[in-house]
Amino acid sequence: MNFSWWFSKKIALGKNTKNNLSSIIIRIGQVAVALGIIVSLVTISTGVGARKAIKSKLADFNGHITIRNYNSNNSLNSDSLSLKQAFYPTFKNVPDVVHVQAIANKSGVIRTAENFSGVVFKGVGTDYDSVRFENFLVKGHFPRVNKDSMTDDVVLSKKIADELKLDVDSSFVMYFIREDSNPVYRRFNVRGIYKSDIKNFDDIVMLGDIKHVQNLNKWDSTTVGGFELFVKDVEDIETAAAQVAQNIPYNLFSESATSSFAQINEWITIFDKNIVIIVVIMLFVVIINMVMVLLILILERTQSIGLLKAFGATNWKVRTLFINYAIFIMFPGLVAGNVIGLGLLLIQKYFKIIKLPAENYYISVAPVYLDFGTIALLNIGAIIICAIVLLLPSYMIAKITPSKAINFR
Repeated sequence: MNFSWWFSKKIALGKNTKNNLSSIIIRIGQVAVALGIIVSLVTISTGVGARKAIKSKLADFNGHITIRNYNSNNSLNSDSLSLKQAFYPTFKNVPDVVHVQAIANKSGVIRTAENFSGVVFKGVGTDYDSVRFENFLVKGHFPRVNKDSMTDDVVLSKKIADELKLDVDSSFVMYFIREDSNPVYRRFNVRGIYKSDIKNFDDIVMLGDIKHVQNLNKWDSTTVGGFELFVKDVEDIETAAAQVAQNIPYNLFSESATSSFAQINEWITIFDKNIVIIVVIMLFVVIINMVMVLLILILERTQSIGLLKAFGATNWKVRTLFINYAIFIMFPGLVAGNVIGLGLLLIQKYFKIIKLPAENYYISVAPVYLDFGTIALLNIGAIIICAIVLLLPSYMIAKITPSKAINFR
């Protein structure tokens, strides 16, 4: 067995360490390690969780990647596009794309006896992934879209429904303007109410049968407004979007969800910066405390250092001994920090105690994402970095001579 490791474990676990003056400093160091791990775990898990949750909401509601006609502008109304594409219904050239669905948008005005609201009718077909949308539903169900018949059932956002005093099973009239400038109205039935917490969607988007948009635009059943693509992992959207762009005709344009909502995406990147800053600060606090602990331990055990050198121990062996000693002291703090930190995160994950203002954060509950690989890396990284940094203060051991150390009082 390595002498330095064995001896450091002996003095770290020995009874004599529990009654001397250094025990207070050791406890302070362990508390600092525990707090550093707790804050780092909470910061990483909630920061990454928030980033993933907001990204998923943006992408799941509006598609991870959208494809539309290259001539399309920022108009709320879709331009015509043929349904007969090589990538529909399966995008074989890009394996990461797991689902493709056709959509078409048409703007209009909902009018009730007391109020009115401008909305965008998002038409969807039988290929629409309604299971993915169920995460946004707060009441009712998603309309059952059939291939051969047209349904008047729609889903409204909670914000629009509240403003117009509509509820599930209510009906309303919506006005559209055709290209010939003639107004057309349609009566719809509310079958579901959703809430995404994202203003861009909740303020204007209503979902229903795509055949209404095709009929209003005088399109046939093989004409749509665009396509929404979904990939396996929301974190791989940009990579998949680049591959999609290379495998579609020149007259089509593809855009990722993160590019479509660049302002929100830029805001999301703040989470990554905050995570790095907080983890670095916590690591710095831990390192400072462990350096103080090591220096005090060296001063307290000056005579022991002198005896070890007198018996032939090299400076490096004694330095390694004290670094190992400091790492042993870290372990209780690491264990306590992980237990408390993971406990708090699991409580939040399953009981959703901490709420957030959705108008500011796009999510109503502080999300938690637990990745045990990241947790292990955080702990191992803390130990390795502390061990490397402790090499510097341990250098003072080289300055201690056996003759002076043995007579040290």
